[in-house]
Amino acid sequence: MSAGLTVRRPTRGATALRGGRIWRPTPYQVFGFLFWLVMSLAYWRVPLCCDAGQHAAVVERLKASLLDPRHPMADLPGAGSPYYSPYALAQGVLARLTGLAGWEVLRLAGPLNLVVLLTGLGRLVRALTPRPWAPVLALAAMTLLWGTERAWWSGYLGLMSMTGNLGYPSTFAIGLAFWAWALTGARARNTGRVRYVGPSGLPNLAGYAGLGALYGLILLVHPITSVAAVLGAVAFVAGWQRGWSPEVLGRWALTGTVALLVAAAWPYFDVFALAGDPSVDAMHRRLYDGLGGHFWLAALGLPALWLRARRTARADRAGGDRGQVRPRETGSGRLPPGRGRVSRIGPARIWAWVRDPLVLLFLLDCLVVAYGWASGHYTYGRILGLTLVPAQFALAVELAAPRPWPARRRVLGWLAAAGACAGFLTVQAGAVVPRSLDPVGFEQPPRWPTYGWAARHIKPGETVIADGYYSVHALAGYGADLAAPAWPDASLDERERLRRVADVRAYLAQDSTRARRAAVVRRYHVRWLLLTRWHTVPEEAVVVAWSRRTGEVLARVGPYERATTR
Repeated sequence: MSAGLTVRRPTRGATALRGGRIWRPTPYQVFGFLFWLVMSLAYWRVPLCCDAGQHAAVVERLKASLLDPRHPMADLPGAGSPYYSPYALAQGVLARLTGLAGWEVLRLAGPLNLVVLLTGLGRLVRALTPRPWAPVLALAAMTLLWGTERAWWSGYLGLMSMTGNLGYPSTFAIGLAFWAWALTGARARNTGRVRYVGPSGLPNLAGYAGLGALYGLILLVHPITSVAAVLGAVAFVAGWQRGWSPEVLGRWALTGTVALLVAAAWPYFDVFALAGDPSVDAMHRRLYDGLGGHFWLAALGLPALWLRARRTARADRAGGDRGQVRPRETGSGRLPPGRGRVSRIGPARIWAWVRDPLVLLFLLDCLVVAYGWASGHYTYGRILGLTLVPAQFALAVELAAPRPWPARRRVLGWLAAAGACAGFLTVQAGAVVPRSLDPVGFEQPPRWPTYGWAARHIKPGETVIADGYYSVHALAGYGADLAAPAWPDASLDERERLRRVADVRAYLAQDSTRARRAAVVRRYHVRWLLLTRWHTVPEEAVVVAWSRRTGEVLARVGPYERATTR
């Protein structure tokens, strides 16, 4: 090497001046992407089931007519059906542009909804704490800490339930609700980036109006999820907003007003008329059965909620901290001692204990669920899944605290780890462990039969009488109509639906005469029968196809074509 060769040393800070900062993903970005990948594959490997036929049918109706869609499951007008939301309309537009079937659109919706859910979760947890591992722990708690008995319902976010409902509007609405809570909390505490500030020193009105539009969208996409979303808005504003000046009140009033205007302006259905509709309460009665077995692991988050409540109360007694529950974020976790006991329990002291947004949200959710049980409006039980979220997220924030941990936090951490393992091994593992790789025999997601074999013969809009549980819930997703819709719908009077159900039962009865069957066929323009092995094919029907898996038979009756053109 030549002695005169000069070596140029890099100057300290030169990369910063050139903008050469290296991007490093956060723990949540890494684990969130892995979770998205695994759950998308898990969702795709399982046949769509349960309510998927209804949602696929909605896409098919909108694909046929965006402006005047028919009833999702029958050859009837669809005006007033709450299924025709902005979310469904976007799916219908996609189906028309691409030619995809309703089932295929539903398959694509799963991973997209999961992106909204995961990004919303990350944003919400960052609004609660800057601890980098808190969103990862919140995701684990939300998907594992349920119970040791399967809880499967739209809006439930356990791993097992996700394999079936990722493509549903409820998942999209919950993701939007997480985003809305995070943005509400940021505005209530007046944190984060603010581009424009008004003369009062408060953020510009446009941000509050946009937030109201987001809440209005949630109300239209999934009305029952909007109940929990509004409760969350109340909890974050009441817990974190300080300085209730007229300008502040006006801004939050603008948020609520815009939300109502957005919902009222939607032309497909009247969302406010659903509040007094009891037609779906009976089918939600079983939501309240087996609550202990379905949800008891989420109770591991209750000590974390209690710690947050006590921390807020002590901070108030010690002089106040503007309602931000952050004294323990960076230190050893010790709180300043209180300034003496309050001699009596008054409203101020009670409020100090429930002022934390997660604590207040949990209490409000519990009150709504209890109201649903006491009043018989069991539909409010649909927010049970979101009722667990405050406890799950509080536990995640608590366990993301820097070490060293006090003894009680170590105990809580071990209990949470044991609970997550119990939830995974007893209920959730089958969602992500395929049967071919399963060394134990975990319970797998339901595998419903498909009806493509029958849909090949049934033209879109032709009416079918079906007697199987699976076929009744799935067949409309292929574009067929049912003589008797499986689900209540605001666009069809419930008495009319029940009359149709009774007519179908009369048609399938063992003592049914040919004349009675012919009357039902004429009344509903029935073209096809799809019968299980438990019913004999009528003598006037012609068998066209059958399923080797289920033994169901497709038979043609009557020469009737569609009564309306779609």
